[in-house]
Amino acid sequence: MSKPIQQLVDELPSSNLTVSMLKALDFVAPGEWQNTIGFVNTIKTVTGEDDEDLIQQIGERAIYLFNDRSQGYQTALWLYQTVDSTDKALGAAVLANKIGGSIPLLGFLNSVTPKAEKAQTIDLTLKLVAEVVAFCQINGIPGDSIGDFVASLGEYSGESLIRMVALVCVDGLIPLGPNFINKALNGINPQDLAQNSTYQSMKDSIPGHNDAGKLDFIGESFDSVKGWMSNLVTSHNLTPQTITGNLQNFMQFSEDKLDYLGAFLDVATNYYEHTGTQTLARRLIERAVAEI
Repeated sequence: MSKPIQQLVDELPSSNLTVSMLKALDFVAPGEWQNTIGFVNTIKTVTGEDDEDLIQQIGERAIYLFNDRSQGYQTALWLYQTVDSTDKALGAAVLANKIGGSIPLLGFLNSVTPKAEKAQTIDLTLKLVAEVVAFCQINGIPGDSIGDFVASLGEYSGESLIRMVALVCVDGLIPLGPNFINKALNGINPQDLAQNSTYQSMKDSIPGHNDAGKLDFIGESFDSVKGWMSNLVTSHNLTPQTITGNLQNFMQFSEDKLDYLGAFLDVATNYYEHTGTQTLARRLIERAVAEI
């Protein structure tokens, strides 16, 4: 890791396009996610402690755990960062243009090229696999423990839940449409996977002996959460239109450019890294408290 965990948590933004997007998705999981930032503040929020000496001890223990390479915390954070590592220059341009209020995106949407549907579905499933493997790393269990992940998914809350909500809404429904669950990995072969830059970056962390084996694991992972995703969509009546209706509270865009909007959000936001850092900090602090 290039930066220590406490610095990464301290540097989480209080307001940017990613934060605005996640807040706009609150209608799916009302009140679940609070944008907790700052390492000391996160310790206080997670533990309810205000004793400075104890907070110091907890922080030091959490940092020690993160730095221990025999644990999986650094790998988990790297996965969260890797699946969000697209070019952020366009997002930076928008943020420089206007922070607060409504951001007009009509001109910016013309500056991005939507991914082909096949590439979009690969990205969707890779984010899901990153979630599975990061969950296993954080919890110290084998990286192919899909069943443990699925069992825990029903208990997801806070930043972990809003991350999965964003996955369904922003990487599923908006770019791929209402049938995104059935489209995922349709007709994808190992060669398609091998040509994906995100896959090339993270493939060593995905269980499987070769591209074909890793594709099998990706498919098994996605199949295991289809029920959860479908239930989320139906129980909240989620459609591309209901999602964009909420996004339009802070962004101005044309409804006939949803594929461009999906591409824009892909390059302009880093919700996996943002909420993943928050998840990791919470788990480290909870373990530190238990050990102290």
